[in-house]
Amino acid sequence: MYLKRPIWSDGASATPENPSESETGEESDAASMVVEELVTSLNTQRLYRELTLSLRTGLRDACAEFSFLRIRGLRSLLKTLRTVADSDSIIRLFSHTQTISDLQLVPVLFQHSLKEAEDDKVTSLDHIFSVEPMKITSPSTDAEVAVALRVLEGCCLLHPQSTVLAHKHGAVRVMMNVLSTRGVLEQGACLDALISVLLDSSANQVDFGACNGIEEVAMLMRDKQADENLRLRCGEFLLLLVGHVNGKDRSPIASVNEDIRRLLGEKSASLIWAASQFGSTGDPEQRITALHIQAGRVLESLDLY
Repeated sequence: MYLKRPIWSDGASATPENPSESETGEESDAASMVVEELVTSLNTQRLYRELTLSLRTGLRDACAEFSFLRIRGLRSLLKTLRTVADSDSIIRLFSHTQTISDLQLVPVLFQHSLKEAEDDKVTSLDHIFSVEPMKITSPSTDAEVAVALRVLEGCCLLHPQSTVLAHKHGAVRVMMNVLSTRGVLEQGACLDALISVLLDSSANQVDFGACNGIEEVAMLMRDKQADENLRLRCGEFLLLLVGHVNGKDRSPIASVNEDIRRLLGEKSASLIWAASQFGSTGDPEQRITALHIQAGRVLESLDLY
């Protein structure tokens, strides 16, 4: 998605060098305001056309039968989401596109790239006796699942209402399955996507509790044979989760502190709780650095046992 500045917008707001002597200042201001409103409207329409075109192109490939085409579409969608995140006005346009069924990202992700293998079981042998060839879809590769989870994460962060669609497709159950059966690449992306799906979504939080999500994450974190970076990501996930639900008594996972204390021990639980009490700086890079350091301390406290 390339949002180029239109040629006609450069001089749209400029005033004539030699205005007519008969033209009053008020008339000039009114004319300038009309021109600016027209330019703004045209620019918004242009951005919306480019955004919808980019989404349609990516979604077309994301629905393909072959994994390499789906990956191409997902990467295109991920690039579009990164462009959208740079501007509040484009975020509003993106939010509007997600109210249109043909442009919604979440259903496509769960119908194709994040589709569970058991959904492909053969329930009929009619295709053997027919003359029409059976439609074959290649399974999702590790890279495809990881990119799809990144797209899901970005979509839910930019458009929080997408968490409702994610719940309808059993997002938490699917992601917990990825977390317990897939490799490190997908597991890391899964933790990031999972926290974005759980934010301010009671329905998904209920599903997370029903799937024993805290136990699954704690099990990975306690496993000293697991990848060190993955264990660190688990610590970051718990820090973000506790910080989000802290003080929300009505949250379906309000007992997360007690669960962490039971699963990881008093010291680790105390470190996580203490870290959630301090406000974070406004600088995103500093927040990420602080989160990484805090997760490392939690992991160190866990390894002392």
